[in-house]
Parts: sequence; C-alpha cells; structure tokens
Amino acid sequence: MASIELKNVIKRYGSGKHVNQVIHGVNAQITDGEFVVIVGPSGCGKSTLLRMVAGLEEISGGEISIGGRVVNNLEPAERDIAMVFQNYALYPHMSVFDNMAYGLKIAKVPVEEIKARVDKAAKILEIGPFLNRKPRELSGGQRQRVAMGRAIVRQPQVFLFDEPLSNLDAKLRAQTRLEIQKLHRELGITSLFVTHDQVEAMTLAQRMIVMNGGKMEQFGTPEEVYTRPASTFVASFIGSPPMNLLKNAPGALTGRITGIRPEHLDISDSGWALQVETVELLGAERLVYGRWAHGAGDELVIVRTEESHAPPAVGSTIHVKPRPGKLHTFDALTGLRL
Repeated sequence: MASIELKNVIKRYGSGKHVNQVIHGVNAQITDGEFVVIVGPSGCGKSTLLRMVAGLEEISGGEISIGGRVVNNLEPAERDIAMVFQNYALYPHMSVFDNMAYGLKIAKVPVEEIKARVDKAAKILEIGPFLNRKPRELSGGQRQRVAMGRAIVRQPQVFLFDEPLSNLDAKLRAQTRLEIQKLHRELGITSLFVTHDQVEAMTLAQRMIVMNGGKMEQFGTPEEVYTRPASTFVASFIGSPPMNLLKNAPGALTGRITGIRPEHLDISDSGWALQVETVELLGAERLVYGRWAHGAGDELVIVRTEESHAPPAVGSTIHVKPRPGKLHTFDALTGLRL
C-alpha cells in the first residue's frame, strides 16, 4: 500500500495560441490505505486527473508521487497500480479465471500462486461459481466483479476506479457500492474512485475531492463537504435536492448569498413567506417548492418535510423558519464561503 501526493498538477492540451488547460494546479495528499472519491460533473477533469495518476495521460506540470516515489516519467506498468474501468475491459474469449489470471501470467507468477490469488479474490467477491464461464454468460454486475477481481489479484499499491458503476442499474449500483466498501475494509488498499454521482461519492468516500472546471473546489470528508461547503458550486452539486442559494433572503446583506439546505427549513406560523408552486411526494418525505410571497424576488425555495406533515395546498402561502446555526453565507462575486 502507499500514499498518493499531487503537487500543483497541471494538464494542458495543444500549445501556443491553441493551448487548452484542463487541470489547474491540483494539490492533494491521500494517505496510505485511504479511499478517496473524485466527484464532479461531466467535463470537470476528474477522469483526466485519475488517468494522470495511472500514467495513461502525461502531466504538463507539477508532480505525482505514489508511495513516496515520483512517478511523472514512469510507464503505467511501473507504477504498481491496478485500474478498474467503466466498460469492464474483459477478454470475451477467455474464461473468468483466465481474465483474472492474465496479468499474473504475463508477469510470470508461478501457476500455484496464480490459482491461490484468483481463488482468494473470487471468494471475496463471491464469483467462485463463475470461474469457468465466459464474460458473455455473466450479468453486468458479475462482470464488474470480475474486473475488480482482476485488479485484486495483482496486489497493487493503489486501486484506481474510473466510473466503474455507470453501466449498472440502480439496484446493482447500490449492491456493488456495498461490495466495494466491504472490499476496501478487507484489503485496505489506497483507492481513488472517480464518479459524477454524488450519492456514490457520499456513501463510498472517506474523503472526497470535488472538481469543477479543472479545479479542486474542496477536499474533505463527506460530512465536511455537506455541512460546510467551500463554495456555491459545492453547495449546489452535493446534496439532493441541492442547497437553496438565495440572493433575496430576508435579512441578507447585499453582495452575499444565503445558503440553506431544504431539510433545515421548518414550516411554521411565522418566518419567510413562500407561495407554494408544487409538492412532490418522495415516499417518506415531501419536497415543497415555493417562491417569495411578497415581491422579494423570483427565487425558488425548496423545503423538505416528513410524510407525517400534511402537504400545503398549491397556491397557498406558508411560512418557514431556518433552523438555528444552519444558514451559510457565500460571496456573491466569487462564490466562496464567508
């Protein structure tokens, strides 16, 4: 196992007038055995950053270290990492066993050790009964487990996951998330996991890097990122529904944005007045969407309530109160937390 250190990592494509910088000086220290998720919208640079750690993309500036060794000029095979891709990348003509064993055979690992490693990984991932099958005979979730098994048998210093759950349906994604958590608890290998899904990020990460436009907006635990977002971008990206970001909240100062999570607004007899536009039923909870009732602006405000509360009528006026200590303040120009 090993730590990963990113020092002012930059990525540019092209040169001269046509240069396009896509990663802007990322700095991060990932400790030995830590599971870190890189999350952000499409095109934010998260997969590019992962591929630079893997050695599949050259870096344009800065330094990447794995286990205290600078790897900028090392080939992927020399970095002692194993990568799990979105599309599984299995050999269709090989059995599950041979897919998992292929890298070890190329490395001339003894046959007995190969079998022992594959059997152990298959047991951890509960794919022992499928070792003689071909990938086409497996479900998507089983194929992804084979891809993870192939990474496990290599016994690398670092696991790199590039959106490995994107091709699975919702139920399988939830199940595979649990399997990945169990896998990390058992193996304790330093892991970087890329996703655009903030639910995956919140449930899997010990710490998470939130990317936006090639920049690292925040690096912290899921709780830190959710409860103290560093910017309006983080506040709006992490959380479903997102944080309310209000320019016209009563009492707000000019040039400031007031943030409040929907679950931190309580329907009350007094407080902020909202005219209800619609109500969504989401099982055990409801989302109430309203706008300022007294001409304070055309902002949409979302309130999360429990199923036990009677839903307000569409068109009615309700009052909501922010819970004490739950308001966030951001600079309107920079979007940064104040």
